[in-house]
Amino acid sequence: MTNVLLDAKALSSIAVEALQEKKGREILRMDLRDADGSVTDFFVLCTGTSDRHVQALADSVMEIMSKNGEKPHNKEGIDKAEWILLDYVNIVVHIFQGDTRAFFRLEDLWGDAKIERIE
Repeated sequence: MTNVLLDAKALSSIAVEALQEKKGREILRMDLRDADGSVTDFFVLCTGTSDRHVQALADSVMEIMSKNGEKPHNKEGIDKAEWILLDYVNIVVHIFQGDTRAFFRLEDLWGDAKIERIE
């Protein structure tokens, strides 16, 4: 159930902060609200340096989102930690190892999305 006090952009900002706290790399937020064929409002993408780092990034997101009343509707890839997907319905967080992110190139699939690169 989505917290009605926080909109999708605010939730994506919370996820970004959690990734930054654990030193996630190449963080970006994709605004998909006006993109063709999108089933969510925002993607947040991040790269980790190892399976442990990817797992720590996912744990950080789940912890901070939980503190804000949000639980993932679905989560995938937790066991392998090559690509972890955390689906919060209005936002989806993708945490990759570098090679996996380079192979799938999600940021290239939605050419009409607004992309914000996070420093």
